[in-house]
Amino acid sequence: MNYKNRYDFVKNRNLFFGASLLVTIIGIVILLISGLHYGVDFKAGTSLDVALGKTTDRAQVEKVFGDAGLNPVILTMGGNNDRFSARYDEVLTEEQVKQVISAFTGTYGDQVSHEVNTVSPDMANEMKNKAILAVAVASIAVSLYVTIRFEWRFALSAIITILYDAFFVIAIFSIFRLEVDLPFVAAVLTTIGYSINDKIVILDRIRENLRFAKLRSEGDLAELVHTSIWQTMSRSINTVVTVIIAAVCLYLFGSESIKLFALAKLIGLVSGVYSSICLATPLWYLLKRATLRSGKVAPAKANS
Repeated sequence: MNYKNRYDFVKNRNLFFGASLLVTIIGIVILLISGLHYGVDFKAGTSLDVALGKTTDRAQVEKVFGDAGLNPVILTMGGNNDRFSARYDEVLTEEQVKQVISAFTGTYGDQVSHEVNTVSPDMANEMKNKAILAVAVASIAVSLYVTIRFEWRFALSAIITILYDAFFVIAIFSIFRLEVDLPFVAAVLTTIGYSINDKIVILDRIRENLRFAKLRSEGDLAELVHTSIWQTMSRSINTVVTVIIAAVCLYLFGSESIKLFALAKLIGLVSGVYSSICLATPLWYLLKRATLRSGKVAPAKANS
């Protein structure tokens, strides 16, 4: 099949490199200035999940909190407005929790039920450190796998863009001040897994085509990469669309506690397929082009 008339990602690589670099710089600046908006998992505090047993409205719930004298920092209504989640940045005592629940029991009756989640400062720091360690170990493990599985140009291209995908999700959450909690860490780890899968599909096709290619010029190399991208395009798009549908359903119909996980997963999936097509393959092209210019064109590594 002739792919010459289709969009040339290699030729327009500088556009994608520039846009990605801009997003990266903005993300770094925001992270340095504001950091991340940590949720209860990574910041000491108390979270109250209360089921009222009857429909209400936000104004009434806020009034009850005001009467109890313990207004939360964050209040999220859920279900059919018959339940809510309240977040405090300080650790509430047992007496304070009883004070809040008594206020709602007095207003809505004995059918009110609740769940209390408290994170101490030491526990918050420990969970934060373990989350960072989990992401670091996953990134290193994937990087080692790609390094062993492919020759160094493929590996370097994949590793750089995998790290970009993970950082992109973190940067978006930092820029828009979205809450970072344990489900967010799971979403980042999922992003790393799907991202390497996308990249292996395309890079493996390049490697297969490289075995039978006769590269006499930079144009031949660019054409090989361009053809490989379009040969795997339908597979890449179909795979990611299938998972995106599931993530969208989670976001639209899932509980409040899972919405940000679904959103982070959506961002990571889109970033993964974008970086695979628009960043990883053009980056490999630049690395291989340098070898071609030096006159040291070696056959592709035949690991499987």
